[in-house]
Amino acid sequence: MVYIQCMYKHLIDIFSNSSVIMEKKRYNFLPQISFLLVLTFTNIFDTTSANANQAETYIVHLDSPKSIAFTKPEDRHSWYHSFLSASSTGSNEKPSMIHAYHNVFTGFAAKLTADQVKAMENMDGFVSARPERVYKLHTTHTPRFLGLHQNLGLWRGSNYGKGMIIGVLDTGITPGHPSFNDTGVPTPPAKWKGKCEVAGCNNKLIGARDFTNSASGSPLDDEGHGTHTSSTAGGNFVDGANVYGQANGTAAGMAPLAHVAMYKVCDDFGCSDSAILAAMDAAIEEGVDVLSLSLGGDSVPFYEDGIAVGAFSAIQRGIFVSCSAGNSGPFNSTLSNEAPWILTVGASTIDRNIRAQVYLGNKDLLDGESLFQPRDFPQNFLPLVYPGYMGGQQASWCAKGSLDKFDVKGKVVICDRGGGVARIDKGQTVKDAGGAAMILVNQETDGDTTEADAHVLPASHVSYQVGVTIKTYLFSTSSPVATIIFRGTVIGVDTAPAVASFSSRGPSMASPGIVKPDIIGPGVSVLAAWPVSIENKTYTKSTFNMISGTSMSCPHLAGISALLKSEHPDWSPAAIKSAIMTTAGQVSLNGQPIEDERDIPADIFAIGSGHVNPSKASDPGLIFDIQPKDYIPYLCGLGYTSKQVGIIVQKRVTCSKVIAEAQLNYPSFAVTLGVTDEKSFSRTVTNVGEANSSYTIKAVSVPFGLVLGIGPSELKFTELNQKLTYQMFFIRDSKYEVKTPYAEGSITWVSGKYSVRTPFSIKYV
Repeated sequence: MVYIQCMYKHLIDIFSNSSVIMEKKRYNFLPQISFLLVLTFTNIFDTTSANANQAETYIVHLDSPKSIAFTKPEDRHSWYHSFLSASSTGSNEKPSMIHAYHNVFTGFAAKLTADQVKAMENMDGFVSARPERVYKLHTTHTPRFLGLHQNLGLWRGSNYGKGMIIGVLDTGITPGHPSFNDTGVPTPPAKWKGKCEVAGCNNKLIGARDFTNSASGSPLDDEGHGTHTSSTAGGNFVDGANVYGQANGTAAGMAPLAHVAMYKVCDDFGCSDSAILAAMDAAIEEGVDVLSLSLGGDSVPFYEDGIAVGAFSAIQRGIFVSCSAGNSGPFNSTLSNEAPWILTVGASTIDRNIRAQVYLGNKDLLDGESLFQPRDFPQNFLPLVYPGYMGGQQASWCAKGSLDKFDVKGKVVICDRGGGVARIDKGQTVKDAGGAAMILVNQETDGDTTEADAHVLPASHVSYQVGVTIKTYLFSTSSPVATIIFRGTVIGVDTAPAVASFSSRGPSMASPGIVKPDIIGPGVSVLAAWPVSIENKTYTKSTFNMISGTSMSCPHLAGISALLKSEHPDWSPAAIKSAIMTTAGQVSLNGQPIEDERDIPADIFAIGSGHVNPSKASDPGLIFDIQPKDYIPYLCGLGYTSKQVGIIVQKRVTCSKVIAEAQLNYPSFAVTLGVTDEKSFSRTVTNVGEANSSYTIKAVSVPFGLVLGIGPSELKFTELNQKLTYQMFFIRDSKYEVKTPYAEGSITWVSGKYSVRTPFSIKYV
């Protein structure tokens, strides 16, 4: 037994307004695209009706009586319809079936009134019914940034993901895009049972279906989001990819020779629960290996979360599920997709900038970013103005029409970020008012996270601190001047990866005893496929775009998971997740700890286990495996009833066994300690490295106020796939007064080339 006590203070900055959820849209839309999602996906809500006779979509869970055996899908459908028939008695509005489910759970989605739902409640087999939720949507260089190189390493070892099928739930796809060419891609495996409901499918794009019930009924992508995420996960190699001539190179998804199947679940009105469940139901039936969902909603119990319920059914079939963490950072407890059987992915920066420097009259040269880089913009100084100084909040945000009363013609205009005004729209306001250029300044909460947007005029997006410097200069002189110098694509920014300000943070609200997010991956200014071509007098034709969000980081991890599954077909979804988490990195390219948007070391609630390292994940040494049945006592331990647990795991359970959340065999710990608490939890590791190997603890980080015990202190293996168990003892040291509610630490097991790191968070109460 080893006991370790730390004698230094370890602080985590937790925002005082942790209950605030601020949704921030992170789409860098090209001016040629009309993107309705910005307008329609403003809020996530539970649909509730004040009128018992007003029909709405309900998700109905059933438990088939033992006396009924379904030999054909038609038999199950007939049984489902019997509930509708029984509930329609005495009602003027007839119920209508929307989706019938077979794999994610037993049940259906239907248009029902509250009275009709009540009429079902006494029927044999009825479990529950709830109004559906509506979810929101939350690269040429990222493969190289992540260490993926052609003919080397993980790409070569996994055969570029050949034979893997990545199912993407999103806004649709663009068949015929160069990223979905099938050069080098084999025919789909025999297990594939999917459909292509649009012209243009091939060996790369093997499935495209629409579940939105929209008027078009087409899986084509009108928004761009789905095309972008699909190509990030599994796009093929495309030479000469760029946007406005910037970031030129060979575009490729993480698993460039894998197959892609699109399940369209989002339309102008959002991403409905019923459509998401129907798509997951179909994907399970059709044989996907990995699911990627760059969408989510507010935190709710898992039995009320359609994505969590569908994902559990998927992992029971060995399907890996990657989901975005959400774009409501930097505030705490703002996560989506918190279930431990899901890989929850936060967003980080990459080492590429599309640099646009602000040059001030006092000779300060300050870094910013812009994707639009006009070659003919004059380098002479222009008057610098800040309409927001005297013009009020709308003018500071450069809201539409807010600059009409200001003389900004031929001037460089400062616009503050925020106010519900899209970044590119601010530039349009400046352009409409005759401004020559725009400096877009971050709010304090945005910190250092800047993005390369396809602006409509010369512009530079700068950090909060740079904005302070610019405004300080502005107020220091009676004749402030500035210009913008465009430097083009810059590779090798050594502060990367850093956590994006918008990336949602823990602690988890749905399950505080599980550390979330699990991992971070590239999610800022990611270049990937786009539905339309861009024509510009100066630049060549392009069918790519840069956008940002955890929507972009999620498919990176989905593609990497496909590579790992290809190389290790016997690994469970939990094993793949463990390999990703225990091998993650904690330092940026400059060798310093990964920072957040405030230029301070990012905490565990921002980065989880750290930044993904695909090559190390392919050979992790040890894994923490979890079987689907292992989640049952964990779910019971959350205080769920047997009926609620049954909704998730799709079988009748009795909560006779209960475990604490931290006892789940997860690759991290989240522990709550009272003043005199001593808690112990076990972990079981499986040897997937070298048969004869011995692991000892070589690196430990213990926060102030904690005594940590580990036993045994050595793990000796004699064969592959051998399992060994160890205990972790967390003891509150009452001699020290702890003045912060949270702390964090980690332990690392080492054997030769293998380092297996498990982080933990401590909540002091």
